[in-house]
Amino acid sequence: MSDQSPPPGWTPRDPDTPEEPGSAPRQQRPPKTRRPRTGWRRFVPGWRLVLGCLLLFALLLGGALVAGYLLVDIPPANSAAIAQSNVYLYSDGSQLARDGEVNRVNVPLSQIPRTVQEAVLAAEDRDFHSERAVDPKAMLRAAWNTLMGKGKQSGSTITQQYVKNYYLGQEQTVSRKVKEFFIAIKLGREESKNHILEGYLNTSYFGRNAYGIQAAAQAYYGKDVGKLTTAEGAYLATLLNSPSAFDVVAHPQSRTRAVARWNYVLDGMVKKGWTSQAERAATRFPEPGKIRPAAGLSGQRGYLVEAVKDYILDHKILDDTTLAEGGYRITTTIDKRRQNAFVDAVDEEMVSELEPATRKADRLVRAGGASIDPATGKVVAMYGGIDYTKQYVNNATRHDYQVASTFKPFVFTSAVENESRTRDGRRITPNTIYNGDNKRPVVGSSVPFAPENEGQLSYGDITVNTATDLSVNTVYAQMVVDVGTGKVKKTAISLGIPENTPNFVSGPAMALGTMQASVLDMTQAYATLADHGRYTPHTLVGKITKEGETVKLPDRTPLQVVSREAADTTTSMLVSVVDNGTGTAALAAGRPAAGKTGTAEQDRAAWFAGYTPDLVTVVSMMGQDPDTGTLQPLYGALGEPRIGGGGYPARIWAAYTKTALEDSEPEDFDLELEPGAAQSPPPLPPTDTPEQSPDGEQSPGPPVRPSRPTGDQNNGGQSQGGRNQGQDNGGATTQGTDAGTSRGADQGTTQGADTGTTAAPQGLTQGGTTAGRRPRPEFVE
Repeated sequence: MSDQSPPPGWTPRDPDTPEEPGSAPRQQRPPKTRRPRTGWRRFVPGWRLVLGCLLLFALLLGGALVAGYLLVDIPPANSAAIAQSNVYLYSDGSQLARDGEVNRVNVPLSQIPRTVQEAVLAAEDRDFHSERAVDPKAMLRAAWNTLMGKGKQSGSTITQQYVKNYYLGQEQTVSRKVKEFFIAIKLGREESKNHILEGYLNTSYFGRNAYGIQAAAQAYYGKDVGKLTTAEGAYLATLLNSPSAFDVVAHPQSRTRAVARWNYVLDGMVKKGWTSQAERAATRFPEPGKIRPAAGLSGQRGYLVEAVKDYILDHKILDDTTLAEGGYRITTTIDKRRQNAFVDAVDEEMVSELEPATRKADRLVRAGGASIDPATGKVVAMYGGIDYTKQYVNNATRHDYQVASTFKPFVFTSAVENESRTRDGRRITPNTIYNGDNKRPVVGSSVPFAPENEGQLSYGDITVNTATDLSVNTVYAQMVVDVGTGKVKKTAISLGIPENTPNFVSGPAMALGTMQASVLDMTQAYATLADHGRYTPHTLVGKITKEGETVKLPDRTPLQVVSREAADTTTSMLVSVVDNGTGTAALAAGRPAAGKTGTAEQDRAAWFAGYTPDLVTVVSMMGQDPDTGTLQPLYGALGEPRIGGGGYPARIWAAYTKTALEDSEPEDFDLELEPGAAQSPPPLPPTDTPEQSPDGEQSPGPPVRPSRPTGDQNNGGQSQGGRNQGQDNGGATTQGTDAGTSRGADQGTTQGADTGTTAAPQGLTQGGTTAGRRPRPEFVE
């Protein structure tokens, strides 16, 4: 009988394997086969591979940590713990200044009040006493926030910061961070918390060349650290975050941020139970004392060094602490010859005439200036004040004075750039007619505004060119609304005015220069106009080296920010201001020049912003009480009833520019104008009945358009013999804006710094003031 075939699904039994008696036949399963991966699954590793990699990574990381801990020793204190000096050089390589010796006095922790210690911990590391030497989670969080664009973040503990200050350095490299990590771990195991905190407080940089809490207490409050109050300690703790920026004396514009940080410190002390809520509520901000600069930074040197430092810090070339370590050779863009020429011009034209002992108002006089090569953006000269050791604040970089009518050219530039039109549809050009009557209400503004003209003069229908020559407020207040205040602000920013400038508010009043840009900011913006609308970021630094290594500087690629036609058409009108308007004193430079005058509210500042094709310079005179620091009017300064931009500032500009460019041939402007911008002499505006001023005095009629001064007037009516002659009774000229001092008596030309000149033979010495009366402070030119 033959064998039967096995039933379906059964595997034949191995004939060599005997079956157990009574057992049932076994069912054989087919062998398992792994289904091949297809599609995207082919690229996903299996869990075994992932787990293996993680275990391998953990082993490697653990080994690296152990090796790092064993191999990295705590080094001796680095040379940076005893900071070096930085050397600042003129552009030709000659020495400008050395920023002084190290100011450091170490004190034991027992001499530092507990509240001061706690303030520092509240500012920098509130869990210092309970945390480990390093905080990996904080480091990862800081790295993530930095990557996400939330600004440069720090995840370092106080222990790590102390290691960086005392043992390593401030360079931002991976190797330094790795060393810092391991040294901090080892230091945390071998030293007490009090030892580390003491070292941190004695090595940290607080600004004002003060290293350590004792030096900082003396630099800011003139007392030993043991006498610091809680409020003062909290302010010094605030400085650790940004020593330069949070010095409210050196940078008053940063007061809001500094006070906010100070409040953060005190609030942290309350949260940690280190002070009570009642004590916190009673604490007031402790004003730091005046800065006492090093004697080696006297004259202009200190202003230049601080301006260069600010540039380096603001552009994040180096941070505060790294720069404070010293050892850098910093070649500036300052041209030594031009710098000396600027100082000489201010001394000869203004300082030599000050008599503070006999004229009280002369004590208020300040001056600031900056000069830029428009082709390169290099700041070639800067005037910061009478002497850095006598007046610390740099008048060229401060942001607390209105720029007045020097803002008006930006309004017109925006009009051309945006092809703007008047309310009735006419294209805005230099020949466009506007109504220039005094107190004319602005049409189209959501904010009611009816500005006064200087001297309360009414001009009737005049061209934009004439309105610029005579600085007519009502015309430009209407124009800024016609263009759009937002567009004007955008144009000003593109020219170089910082967006965060104080009081840079969009509205019809912005046309009159209510914002508070610095002299350097205004020089930057006018340099863009001078270079045909091409913006080149200014710089004060040509090169930085340390121990043979060159520090990378920021890119400054020029950018065409407004059309050439917009910039050049504006320039054409500013040439007319110098030739025929309020800036004729600038003709003394003997160069083709463009410029604009300005007089701030209550005559607290007078400006002249001018340029030739190859040099841009802005000069401002300012009034400030030397004792209280409050801004003050300049009435009566230098023996004149009023100070305006076309007077001393324009004369300083002319004297400096003439010397600064004496080694080059005069160059004419090469201008490409917008359609319809060709200038033709506008008709003289007719006069109606003079308006009555609020104080009852009768304002005279409109001014007579001046003719360009002749060569007999020494390029601008400044003959050698006429400087002190021809003082008019009212101290005001045709438009009543400036000092009213006759310049060039032989020709009989009485100049008004902000609103034009009047030929004396015609007998028209007009203005908003009469003999012996102080001009109304509300007027702004």
